[in-house]
Parts: sequence; C-alpha cells; structure tokens
Amino acid sequence: MLAVYSDDNALHDPDHFISRGVKIAVRESPERANQLLAALRDGAHEICTPRDFGRDALLTVHDPRYIHFLANAYDNWQTLPQPRGPFVLANSYAMRQMKTLPTSFEGQLGFFLSGNSVPIGPQSWRAIASSANCALEAADAVRSGASESYALCRPPGHHAYSDLAGGYCYLNNSALAAQHLRGRFARVAVLDVDVHHGNGTQGIFWERGDVLTVSIHGDPNTGYPWQVGYAGERGEGEGVGKNLNLPLPLGTSDEPYLEALDHALAAVRAFEPEACVVALGLDAFEEDSSEMMRVTTAGFGAIGARIGAQKLPSVIIQEGGYAVDALRRNLGSFLNGFLSARGG
Repeated sequence: MLAVYSDDNALHDPDHFISRGVKIAVRESPERANQLLAALRDGAHEICTPRDFGRDALLTVHDPRYIHFLANAYDNWQTLPQPRGPFVLANSYAMRQMKTLPTSFEGQLGFFLSGNSVPIGPQSWRAIASSANCALEAADAVRSGASESYALCRPPGHHAYSDLAGGYCYLNNSALAAQHLRGRFARVAVLDVDVHHGNGTQGIFWERGDVLTVSIHGDPNTGYPWQVGYAGERGEGEGVGKNLNLPLPLGTSDEPYLEALDHALAAVRAFEPEACVVALGLDAFEEDSSEMMRVTTAGFGAIGARIGAQKLPSVIIQEGGYAVDALRRNLGSFLNGFLSARGG
C-alpha cells in the first residue's frame, strides 16, 4: 500500500494541554507518528513524502480567513504584551450564533480556537499544513487510479470545522481528502471509526448530498465533543439523510462494535459511493487513555477486514489513538486486515 508521511509532522510539539482546569501530559505527541511510521515499515509499505498542494487546496473546505489566522497565529502571538505563554491559546470563546469576526488578534483567538486542546507553537503551522498535504497526496493517488492509500496525518483533523479548530485538530484532513476525491468521483463516503465523533467532518458536509458522512463513536454525552454526535443528526438541505451517527455506550467491545460497523457499511453501500475515506482512529483501543471503548488489537484487524471487503477505492486517514506503545501493533493489525480482505 502507498503510505504518505512527512517528518514535519513532529514539529507540532505542545508541552501541555488543560483538562478540567489542570495541566495534563500531552497525549497528541510526536511519538505517535514515530510508532505509526514503525508499523508502516513493519508492513513493508511504500512510503513517500507529500508535495505542497498550496493554500488553494486547503480552501476547498476551509475559510480563507481561518487559514490566514492559523498560518500567522504564532507570529501575531509574539506581538502581544507580556505576560504570555509559549503557545498560542485563547482566553475566551465565541458564541457561534454571533457571526462577527473580530479584527483584533486576541478576539480572533476565541473565534477560531474552540478550546484548550489546540495550542499553536512556533512550528505548528508547518506541521498542520504538512499533515493536510499527506492527506491530499494519499487522496491524489486514489484519484489517479490507486485502489488504496494511507496518510499518516499528525496532527489529526476530524474535529476541525471549516473555520474552527478543536480536539487537537486544525485542518480537516479527512474532509480535504474527500473533497479532492470529488474531483474524479461523483459520490464519496467518509467512514469515521475514531472513538470520538467526527464533528468537523459532519459540519463541513452537513448540507451536501454528494458526500456521505458516517461516524461510529462513543456516546458524546460521556466524552468529547459533548454537544454533537447524536443519532438524530441527519443533515440539512441536500444533505438530509446523508449523515449517520452511531454512538455506542462506554465499554463497547469487539463484537458490539463490529455489529455497529455492519450497520455503517450497509449505509455506505446504500449510498453507492465511488470511493471512500476511512477516518481511522485507534483510540477505541481497550488501553487507550480515552477509556471509552474496549476494542482489542485483533478487533482492529476485524474492523480493517470488513472495511476492506467493500472493495471501494479507499483513502485511509490517520486520526486519533493515544496508547502510544500499542499504536504500532494496532495500525499493523488494521492494515493487514484491510489488505487481506482485498486480496493484497
């Protein structure tokens, strides 16, 4: 399988996050990419580096004002008076029914950053843009005729809206991949198997009928993103019926997860897509710090096999997964199952 990776992924290196009012150790760390890369090498996958697709490619799903903000946030942070921390963080957050974009940088912090989990450091933008380029390169391979590809994206992306960062995510890599595939394929499905709801992806395609979004995730009433990801959310306008959420209870293990996946895949088949984006989180793992589900390493292999058996042209986009010591074997299990089901 073609896999796309960039060393720039490690440049985003926040020193802490804030949870429940206290500093916590960084879960979304550069070491995640090292372990995922090791899995790719274990599987002897063809690894390439992405080209720079440029700002125009990002604007296919993101607001230009938001891209400008992210690209310049750290430099603008340096212009603020002391005291200020080493990473860009907002002090207050916008009520999104209010649509006015503040002209001041400090006002824009709360407009574009939705919480404390999206700090921006001196090299963060380079890593964020590189992560998006990995997704676009992988999508371009499938758009050009490859049957499957994998993008090692860090930071992840599925919580990012068109103009709002959140949940460790800045640019929506899965949405960018899906939109790029639309350049060739009339209908594209996004299947999100991260333990957290793909709220940003849902938001980006909420009113569209050409991209189906399906997310299997832990009950959002018990974990991030909290306010979105419920079963009644079905889309609007042309997107009505083109969004499916399958929230699962805490502690869900392999068998009930696979039952939900069968439901999700039936919806994908009914949509009759010409290509698929798999938003692959490995944080449903039984030892993950999210503590939401109990999927085993073997379970990831079964998930991969059922998705691979659909035989759709597929782009696999790496999302979450924070049990760092297990990422190598869990990614390997998923990819082996996926490729075995496709006869690879």
